[in-house]
Amino acid sequence: MNIVVCIKQVPETTEVKVDPKTNALIREGVKSIVNPFDENAIEAALQLREAHGGKVTVICMGPPQADEALRHALAMGADEAILLCDPASRGSDTLATSYTLAQVIRKIGDYDLILCGKQAIDGDTGQVGPGLAERLGLPQITFAIGLELADGKLRARRVLDDFFEVIEVKLPAVVTVVKQINEPRFPGMRNVLKAKKAQITKWTAADIEADLTQTGFDGSPTTVIKVWPPERRSSGTMLEGSTDEVVSALAKAIKELNIAVGS
Repeated sequence: MNIVVCIKQVPETTEVKVDPKTNALIREGVKSIVNPFDENAIEAALQLREAHGGKVTVICMGPPQADEALRHALAMGADEAILLCDPASRGSDTLATSYTLAQVIRKIGDYDLILCGKQAIDGDTGQVGPGLAERLGLPQITFAIGLELADGKLRARRVLDDFFEVIEVKLPAVVTVVKQINEPRFPGMRNVLKAKKAQITKWTAADIEADLTQTGFDGSPTTVIKVWPPERRSSGTMLEGSTDEVVSALAKAIKELNIAVGS
């Protein structure tokens, strides 16, 4: 059972910076984490490997610092890690990202299942998993909350707004998972130290024979015209004192702000 897990490194902080020329996120020098939904995909892959044997390969597309996300996956228990790192892929939207990751998976070749988190917290589109399935010509299941493998088929429990579906597909297939599917394991110190020394395979666009017109800015029909940074909210005021003093101060502040309070 060879499983490929696609992960993304996302900014940990809301204090993100945007390139004024391209309107793309500036990821270099920004503290980042593994996309939380992707941690659930890693955990799902590890549980399937533990139950049925095989190998878990984690792949990521991003700048050199994205190898930190891959090392976290290795510390969790993944067997191999591959980083697609090439300036030609910078600025990829979901269409270009699915193309590039599909090329990586084609180069890997030997796989039975592809797992992704249901969406990335920095984009919230949920499009890359389905895009991969379309690119690779594979059946797909989205929003999986449970996975079972038997007789070469995958059965998934899929969560929707007000009910569940149970879907069965032949492998290979693409599945996106929700957070409720599991609780990602916390890597032990021994595994963390081992992951720091692990070899991460690094490929470029040339290594995966990528068509440069289908990746990066050139392969992205989505264009960001303008970015409006969110307005900073006031940090607020902490009222201190006895209950009567706090109530009195609050009433005075409301009166000064001319805020109408309904009965």
